[in-house]
Amino acid sequence: MIRPASAEAETMQKFSLDALARELLKRAADSAQGRSSETVIGGHEHVLRQTVIALLSGQTLGEHENPGEASVFVLRGRVRLRTDEASWDGLHGDLIAVPPARHSLEALEDSVVVLTVAKL
Repeated sequence: MIRPASAEAETMQKFSLDALARELLKRAADSAQGRSSETVIGGHEHVLRQTVIALLSGQTLGEHENPGEASVFVLRGRVRLRTDEASWDGLHGDLIAVPPARHSLEALEDSVVVLTVAKL
């Protein structure tokens, strides 16, 4: 994880999502699962969580429940968010609001997304 430059910067943090995306794609390529992720803000014990996720082409985050209000911002590549009733394709720069339903996310090409979740 990218850390603040000093202890004084604890209240403000700056991340290079571009650099992290490159790093996570390399890790995904070395992973048997073809994916890699890192939470950059918040976590399970917080209301807000932002996680950068790299998926190699063809890899899927299997169907799962929506843990709260969520969005997927596509940093690189092309992804498909799917529910039983619909699907949405996202390209670089697109923001997809995750519906309050079971869903999956598939990488249509090597991709990196920022998943933002605010638990209800």
